[in-house]
Amino acid sequence: MDTGEWNWTWDESLYAGSAEHYAVGRMAYPVGLADAVRDELGLDGSGRLLDVGCGPGPLTLLFAPLFEEAVGVDADGDMVAVAAGRAERAGITNIRWRKLLAEEISPELGSFRVVTFAQSFHWMKQALVAERMRDVLEPGGAWVHVGATTHRGVEGDDELPHPRPPWDGIDALVARYLGPVRRAGQSLLPTGTRGGEEDIMRSAGYDGPTRIIVGGDEVEERTVDDLVAAVFSLSGSTPALFGAERPAFETDLRALLREAADHDLFSERRREIEAVIWH
Repeated sequence: MDTGEWNWTWDESLYAGSAEHYAVGRMAYPVGLADAVRDELGLDGSGRLLDVGCGPGPLTLLFAPLFEEAVGVDADGDMVAVAAGRAERAGITNIRWRKLLAEEISPELGSFRVVTFAQSFHWMKQALVAERMRDVLEPGGAWVHVGATTHRGVEGDDELPHPRPPWDGIDALVARYLGPVRRAGQSLLPTGTRGGEEDIMRSAGYDGPTRIIVGGDEVEERTVDDLVAAVFSLSGSTPALFGAERPAFETDLRALLREAADHDLFSERRREIEAVIWH
């Protein structure tokens, strides 16, 4: 069983330079996700939400109206700053933001009715974080793990309004500049990120899971700029990883995209979003 420890070590360069790109290049979570979680957990606007590894806040902003107060925490200060700016522009005033490692979360933050992790738990010391969440969850509280791929859509050959993005060509271009082994901050991930979340949760004493699947099949229109932002939003192709070659890479990337686009437009069929709920 995965003990929650692995040979990759988090460092502050993991998403260096990606925060603004992440906010633009990732497809939004569907409103139906909040509705489904609200109905499953009987949320009524009371209690507090803790969104761990919140990034630029896409899930925090979506779920915050379901609670009296929300707290978004992320280890990347730029992500927290971008999230706070997005909340201010959206007029959402019940969120507090903290730059904080998940492993550092303690009861000093208070107690929470729900904690959420969206595309983030795999970067953490999972066994330790699972225990830390038990210290801040209210009795009867819930952990919601949101699994999603929001930078790209579903592969397929069905006809869409515009061409699909040339993801194979994009991946090859990234590899040409950064090498064939996936980068992650100052380290490499030759086998990608890890799974094993369910074993971790059961070992930590959580009950469940209940699974909710929403979305999928919707067609999203995306621009060349959206796709450039999507590439730079990824941990394996952050702006910082390219260093002095970033301008050359972006020039090549835009040329690749413009050649494949229909008047700078692409279409993608969105993927399903899964919420896995533990108590």
